[in-house]
Amino acid sequence: MEKISIKTNHRAELLDITDKVQAIVSKGRVKSGMCFIFCPHTTAGLTINENADPSVTRDITNTLKKLLPEGAGYSHSEGNSDSHIKSSLFGSSLSVIVQGGSLAFGTWQGIYFCESDGPRHREVWVKIV
Repeated sequence: MEKISIKTNHRAELLDITDKVQAIVSKGRVKSGMCFIFCPHTTAGLTINENADPSVTRDITNTLKKLLPEGAGYSHSEGNSDSHIKSSLFGSSLSVIVQGGSLAFGTWQGIYFCESDGPRHREVWVKIV
């Protein structure tokens, strides 16, 4: 298992980590298999989405802010319930096929780390099988 260190700069942001995950795949020299990506945090998650146009990630974060606003009277006493809910919507893990030594994606796809309670220092764990 390899770990990717991530430093987020905003309360909510999506960071493209595709190149970092691909570097781990390349380092492992696996030609065909599976790449498992896991986020061990309860207020962050992972998703695969378009990585060609940065307006997509802005639209996602802006829409989530509208749907699940910070401090909207949630019961959780730490004041970050919106972050926990967003993390649950994204999910904590992804599986990506490795083919020919590379992550196999559709056109324009990339892997995003989804911060919902930053800025923070985070980790993502990657396992190649």
